Amino acid sequence: MAKILIPTPLRPYTDKQDAVDASGATVGELLADLTRKHAGLKAHLYNEQGRLRSFVNVYVNDEDIRYLQKEQTPVAANDTVSIIPSVAGGAGPEKGYDPFSTAAVAEKGSYPFSDREAPALTNDEVKRYSRHLIMPEVGVDGQRKLKAAKVLCIGAGGLGSPVAMYLAAAGVGTLGLVDFDVVDFSNLQRQILHSTPDVGRPKLQSAKEKLHALNPEIEIRTHEVALSSQNALQLFEPYDIIVDGTDNFPTRYLVNDACVLLGKPNAYGSIFRFEGQASVFATKNGPCYRCLYPEPPPPGLVPSCAEGGVLGVLPGLIGVIQATETAKLIMGIGEPLIGRFLIYDALRMRFRELKLRKDPDCPACGTHPTVTKLIDYEQFCGITPAAPEPVIVNNATELTSVELKQRLDRGEKLTIVDVREPNELQINRIPGSVHIPLGDIPKRYNELDPDAELVMQCKSGVRSAKAAEFLRSVGFKRVLNLKGGILDWIDKVDPSQPKY
Repeated sequence: MAKILIPTPLRPYTDKQDAVDASGATVGELLADLTRKHAGLKAHLYNEQGRLRSFVNVYVNDEDIRYLQKEQTPVAANDTVSIIPSVAGGAGPEKGYDPFSTAAVAEKGSYPFSDREAPALTNDEVKRYSRHLIMPEVGVDGQRKLKAAKVLCIGAGGLGSPVAMYLAAAGVGTLGLVDFDVVDFSNLQRQILHSTPDVGRPKLQSAKEKLHALNPEIEIRTHEVALSSQNALQLFEPYDIIVDGTDNFPTRYLVNDACVLLGKPNAYGSIFRFEGQASVFATKNGPCYRCLYPEPPPPGLVPSCAEGGVLGVLPGLIGVIQATETAKLIMGIGEPLIGRFLIYDALRMRFRELKLRKDPDCPACGTHPTVTKLIDYEQFCGITPAAPEPVIVNNATELTSVELKQRLDRGEKLTIVDVREPNELQINRIPGSVHIPLGDIPKRYNELDPDAELVMQCKSGVRSAKAAEFLRSVGFKRVLNLKGGILDWIDKVDPSQPKY
């Protein structure tokens, strides 16, 4: 028996267990035993051809099995097997010199932007940054490098808030922010750049005010646009380092590819529930995000923070790590997270570090790259434009809240199946619904009448669509998905219930 560590997004399919014992002498045998015990995991780990999905990485101890013997990698009883799914990098001063290599950044005085003159500090700045200046690793030279640097934060939300605040406080001379959203009440639990009076305001307005109040010495540039293949290269070009605070796969791959094409480091972070990830991608000799995850998961397979939730303090910690790595890269000190993948578990207060390698066959940063320009990332991630409103016919796959209410009022016999987590039912609920969490559907679907007409329901319609698809795959003929989930139900039918 060996123990397999289960990441948060997959725990609904293992009865909430964070570690599962499995039998087998190789990784492949362990995973086969794991999916026999927990059938709901199979679709997340394997594709239709039975091959391990490319957006799911497996590590034995801290080594990626892709660089060992893949699924034939032997496993001993004391080995740690980890499943790591995807969760919702300037030129140096001399030829051949990589300023972001571990050796270079540890070399005293190496500065990746050495072609730019580092400005002198004013008397007020000396006072402001005095605790930096007395540190030998930073000093006046390091602070001048920070003042000369230009950093672009993608997003002014959960990750962008701590990143921007700490980089502003540290004295990064030019700080750019890309966002086009407005502040919502649900943001305030974690997006510390914004406060209650900001609800309804553009995030960039709120962010610029807070950052200038924190440090009026720096320049704040705001870009109130949706990042796209058409504008990314132009937006990134003036900046030295890009900080990825995105919350969706199309933008994450877009940021990665733009950084690789422009030769700009990507300070990466991601969060989900209680777990966070961080690394530094797209440096000259280091791996990029595609080296880790060559392809994105299918739409809806990996829940977003809006669907799965996130501990409010988690983006604070991961964002601080991103800010730390950015400052180190600017000053050329320490050992950055290049070729290293940091995983943080807030519930257990544990950090783990896994090794990353630059994939010579990577389509973006490999020896013979095929990504030579930015592409349609919505299409790359399998996201298609929204379909028109469905018409209810015999073979319909979804219905709206208004249509559901009309049918219930007519006395039609429908079984509403709520696939959310138990804690979500404490917030709101459609009266008379049956509760089976999504992760339990593969083992509890026999509790449902295959001849009944079922309406699957969750928060917004994503998880319930997955449940409906599974039920159809096992022979259920009359399965509908509630479009927009209970949020749409509250908007259109029962506004007395709270939203979340």
